[in-house]
Amino acid sequence: MLQQAEILESVLERYPSKPEYLIFMLQDIQADCGYIAPESMEIICEHANVPITQGYSVATFYQSFRLEPQGEHEIKVCLGTACHLKGGERLVENLERKLDIHRGETTEDMMFTLNTVNCLGACAMAPVAVVDDEYISSTTPAKLDKSLKAAQQQ
Repeated sequence: MLQQAEILESVLERYPSKPEYLIFMLQDIQADCGYIAPESMEIICEHANVPITQGYSVATFYQSFRLEPQGEHEIKVCLGTACHLKGGERLVENLERKLDIHRGETTEDMMFTLNTVNCLGACAMAPVAVVDDEYISSTTPAKLDKSLKAAQQQ
């Protein structure tokens, strides 16, 4: 795997030094590194000729950007109306206890990141959770445990 400095250099070579390319550069860094490190943000903003505050404004406005390293496996629990009514919040609370983290955090071993979402577009399967790209319908703590164990063995 490329070092972060090499990745950053590669991204900067692909884009002109113009503000309109800021989002594209941030997307590429995140795609290659998994998140946008503060050093990368500074260099990208300098290259795009925008203040660093603008870079952070963009990165915090769009939920797809991450400013912290993420776990090897992402867990998303839906808290939309149908999922909430069918126990989505209890699933999150159970995961927080089990993994010893809060929503939006990553375990110390960098294995799991726990996130909540407003909708996964699968209301008929409520409550729904996603481990990596695997949708778990009618999710229960036991089903989640099984998926987490499978993810750890990959």
